[in-house]
Amino acid sequence: MTPPPPQQDACRYLISDLCVELESYLPAHEITEVYRAYLFGAEAHEGQSRKSGEPYIFHPLAVARILSELRMDYNCLVAAILHDVIEDTPTVKEQLRELFGAEVAELVDGVSKMTHLESGSRAEKQAESFRKMLLAMSKDIRVILIKLADRLHNMRTLGAMPSASRQRIARETLEIYAPIATRLGINEMRIELEDLSFAACWPLRYRILSEAVIRDQRQRSELIGKVRNSLINRLQEEGLLAQVEGREKHLYGIYRKMRKKTKDLKEGKARKTIKVIKDVMDVFAFRVVVDQIDQCYRALGVVHNLYLPVPGKFKDYIAIPKPNGYQSLHTVLKGPNGLPLEIQIRTEKMDRVAENGLAAHWKYKEEGEGEAGARLHVGDWLKSLLDLDQGVGNSIEFLEHVKVDLFTDEVYIFTPGNEIKVLAKGSTVIDFAYAVHSDVGNRCVAARVNQRMVPLRTCLFSGQTVEVITKQDARPDPAWLNFVVTARARAAIRAYLKSLHHQEAVELGQRMVNRELEPLHLNLQQIAPERLAQLIQEWRLSSNEQLFSEIALGNRAPMLAAHFLAGAETAAIALASGGTSGVPLIIQRGEGMVVSFARCCHPIPGDAILASFNPGKGIVVHRKECRNISDPSKQGERWLEVAWSAQPEGEFSCELTIDVENRKGVLATIAAVIAELESNIENVLVEERDGRLVTLRFLILVKDRIQVARIIRRLRHHPSVIRLQRKNP
Repeated sequence: MTPPPPQQDACRYLISDLCVELESYLPAHEITEVYRAYLFGAEAHEGQSRKSGEPYIFHPLAVARILSELRMDYNCLVAAILHDVIEDTPTVKEQLRELFGAEVAELVDGVSKMTHLESGSRAEKQAESFRKMLLAMSKDIRVILIKLADRLHNMRTLGAMPSASRQRIARETLEIYAPIATRLGINEMRIELEDLSFAACWPLRYRILSEAVIRDQRQRSELIGKVRNSLINRLQEEGLLAQVEGREKHLYGIYRKMRKKTKDLKEGKARKTIKVIKDVMDVFAFRVVVDQIDQCYRALGVVHNLYLPVPGKFKDYIAIPKPNGYQSLHTVLKGPNGLPLEIQIRTEKMDRVAENGLAAHWKYKEEGEGEAGARLHVGDWLKSLLDLDQGVGNSIEFLEHVKVDLFTDEVYIFTPGNEIKVLAKGSTVIDFAYAVHSDVGNRCVAARVNQRMVPLRTCLFSGQTVEVITKQDARPDPAWLNFVVTARARAAIRAYLKSLHHQEAVELGQRMVNRELEPLHLNLQQIAPERLAQLIQEWRLSSNEQLFSEIALGNRAPMLAAHFLAGAETAAIALASGGTSGVPLIIQRGEGMVVSFARCCHPIPGDAILASFNPGKGIVVHRKECRNISDPSKQGERWLEVAWSAQPEGEFSCELTIDVENRKGVLATIAAVIAELESNIENVLVEERDGRLVTLRFLILVKDRIQVARIIRRLRHHPSVIRLQRKNP
């Protein structure tokens, strides 16, 4: 309901208190190691204090206390006590390795921030530290458990910080750390992090909600007690011994539900706010804990006989657990006076996992689970972090993708072999294909959902079966980035396109250099490798591939490269004759993303064309009469002579402007003519000029000027067409 008050005793928590607590589950020699870590940490932090004034060592002790409540192993507790020594003291990782072992040293290093970055903004440094921590977490999940405990104690003592810092830390907690706790299933920690952050971010809203909850607490408690007794009695009548607990929603949960229902708190309008709160709070939650899994389903039948179930509100997370390992049966009933009752039914073991999530698995080591079992439940997410790290360009982008992944609900999709894939809500067929395997996503061309063919951008819903159809020579479409949802799919597409773009750039750069060498009766195959290596060294590049890629992307001049490779004497002759080959570069459209076509003039095969270098992006092809082209002779090397291949590949965009009479169905008849002449329509805009005339702007796909001419001839005979022209460049 309300978060616990800042724990003052946490600041005075002593090592003796921790050791007493550890005696309940750790052997004596492991407790001795924890005590030894305390002595080392106390000495390392000697003279340091926190903002609140207490000695710094009390903070790591409090972090270890939080983890001891989760019954974490002694190496995790040792690392918790030492988690700040690398960052805040002269201690180095190698020293920890010698004194406490490699396992502890790696845990401490994983939690430590990246404090030695030489450049970059504060946001970049924080993002890089977070990236490092998450990637360390993918190797050992205890890294994030230590960080969550560290953040929880910092939130409990947040009052000592300045107002601006409180706001920043609280928002970061809501955006990153509370969702991570949710992902790992650590429910108790998640609730406290959310409520403490809520109080720091929106203190007035927090106070209004808190007062409203306290005001109605007695009445709600009485109703919860009556329903609880009814559930216990009916379960006992059916021979089921169960623990039944009723609970009230925590404050941030109430606030979030209000926002979800588009009911916002209006500060200063207390009466209206309290009414809205009451509407949201009139949902009561009960937890039913039994001994065996089969009893969960028996208890479900009992509660459905006691109160009327709400259709469509039953979820079986026992048969299909959540990604964090959470298992339970969920149902919603119509209780007394029609009030909705949310019921969760699970075993005692499931209940421990529901409250402490992944951390609870350390309690079951003797049953063969332990860390391996815990990692199994979050393995897909951890793998997606590694995939994401390979597909993004920088740490800030990585952090933003992780935030998106953390804030998504899940849908459960079946493969044809009945394997379950858990995806973010709103995921498409392409997201599913990449969840199966990156190669499946890269070669995806079509899909069937429940045996029916669907478009690749189709959104998926829980329970559907998806079959992905692939082709060996297929490759990702850059347009997929406009609708994919999961960070894993987005990163995989970008990584593939980036590698593809690089290869295309290398091939184009080679062609451009060969074009400049041709008048000198040379080509790259005739150039000595030593000469090429000299050029790479002269331009301070790393490889042949980088050289040709730089040339294709417009960052280096192909003519200068050709002159250098040809040798001083040949170069001098070439420069004296004008410094250019006069041989056009052939454009076929197979160059991929390195060659693009200007949208201002939409060149198509048959047009006279000229290309410009766009540094960092490649070559942009224009029509020679394009108004965006100034005198090329005054632009030096910015412009490049190009010509169409004898057999260009693919289709090209062409814009037609058509003035027509404003008649019913005229748009459809003109579109039909275009389709009949084997042209696809990319886009159409309709502009009303007056009551009699309408201007239609069609963007169509054609193969060349001949096809455009056929379309124009046919449309000019259309009875409603008054004027028609191709877009004037």
